[in-house]
Amino acid sequence: MDRVQDRPLDLVRARPGPSFTVIVDGRPVDALEGQSVAAVLWSAGTVAWRVTRDGRPRGAFCGIGVCFDCLITVNDRPNRRACLVAAAPGDVIRTQRGEGHDELAH
Repeated sequence: MDRVQDRPLDLVRARPGPSFTVIVDGRPVDALEGQSVAAVLWSAGTVAWRVTRDGRPRGAFCGIGVCFDCLITVNDRPNRRACLVAAAPGDVIRTQRGEGHDELAH
């Protein structure tokens, strides 16, 4: 049996719920229920949130969790794929350098 929210007509009429706040590199950013961390960052105008060891910026590339370009630290857990992690109220999100191994020592 279809859930109500799975019916196309209901999706067309869907409206976002109230926003909530996450913290990105120390600044508050608005997010909506159901948004991935990548979508929150895009909405805030951020397209790159990781820098490779050789200084190249990275953000979401594939958007489906295959490429690992969108690695980010969420709630002190490095190497989270921003395209797969749902944002939650109060999340603390930090950009990271390389693969986040330096952060594991903290």
